[in-house]
Amino acid sequence: MLLTELTVDRDTFEAGTGWRLQPEGACRGDVCIPLRDPTGDTVDVATVADRMGLPLVRDDEHGMWALGPWPGTGRALVDAQAPDLVLPQLDGRDFRLSSLRGQKVLILSWAPY
Repeated sequence: MLLTELTVDRDTFEAGTGWRLQPEGACRGDVCIPLRDPTGDTVDVATVADRMGLPLVRDDEHGMWALGPWPGTGRALVDAQAPDLVLPQLDGRDFRLSSLRGQKVLILSWAPY
């Protein structure tokens, strides 16, 4: 969600994040995150982002904020550990990315399309 200011109306927050603000907190599906007074007409995005664990980044050059997805969605990295990828080597044996655990690894992918 892109923002020009950190206070937005409730409908804008709900439409941009997919979270509904209810008396028990911010809810989506079976998940509810308790928030202090989530039923007002405006949302303090910085406070809500901090409470919910949503990434919030400022672009000073353009005067904009970016509010990222909730880490529990699986669409954002919670840590810097890659999943254990298994790829075939030229000789046909499997190579496991986990065999390099503890080392810095750069993964570069390419596709001809």
